[in-house]
Amino acid sequence: MTRRILLFSVAACVVAAALACAGSARAQSNGAAPAAAATPRMPDGHPDLTGMWGGGGGGGGARPVDDDGSGNLSEIFPSRRCAPNQVKCSEYTNQSEDGEFTARLNANRPIYKPEYWDKVQQLDMWTNKYDPIFLCQPAGIPRAGAPTRIIQTAKDIVLFYGGGDYRIIPTDGRKHDPVKSLDVYFWGHSVGRWEGDTLIIDSIAFNDLTWFDKGGYFHSDKMRAIERFRREGNTLNYEVTVEDPEVLAQPWTPAARQMRLNPNPDAGLLPEPTPCKDYDHENMVTQIRH
Repeated sequence: MTRRILLFSVAACVVAAALACAGSARAQSNGAAPAAAATPRMPDGHPDLTGMWGGGGGGGGARPVDDDGSGNLSEIFPSRRCAPNQVKCSEYTNQSEDGEFTARLNANRPIYKPEYWDKVQQLDMWTNKYDPIFLCQPAGIPRAGAPTRIIQTAKDIVLFYGGGDYRIIPTDGRKHDPVKSLDVYFWGHSVGRWEGDTLIIDSIAFNDLTWFDKGGYFHSDKMRAIERFRREGNTLNYEVTVEDPEVLAQPWTPAARQMRLNPNPDAGLLPEPTPCKDYDHENMVTQIRH
């Protein structure tokens, strides 16, 4: 009897272990997320945002938080059709997938005061002539997206973008400098402060030479940008809201961005910035994108 009970107990343990393994395998096959990584912190207790975020390039390889990442343009933009003279329409090319066209299908767009819509449409029509990105100047906020690389100290933070652009911003809670606030800059005059685990960067004193986004979405020198950075483990969440009481009917918040930390220690360590150069002149002087 004792031996029978012992054998039964051993068998029960084996079955329980097998069920546990099976349950674990099902959880993994169902895409259950592994345990979240701890958020590294600076000596002062604030989250450490330092790192290479995403795969590189402007915006750090970030994507909207509601983007499934499939890259299937035919599903994202179902109204796009191939014309009889178009070849490989499913691929993203200048002729077959007009970035200005697809951008119009995004419901989240800046809302302008009625008197400025004619200007937006005119700039959009003549994008190849007026779009600031063809002038080798910074994309600015919010068009540049999230930074590619971040270096954080106790008193400031350095944000690096594609093309060699960077910003050095104090994060000690200081106010805007009254003199610098009267000038104009591509990236604005910025100061940072912490609200809990969220870094908030407040920027004013912009020039009017950049656009909010493609499609003729211009702004005035009255623009203001509020950026929010929050790190959770190896994920960085980025959101920006722009205000421009001169031309916008209401503040605009583009789609929030989410980046993963790039673990490659050499990621982003380029020998020198990539120079801006004209590589598309034939298309720039026509309206082929439209």
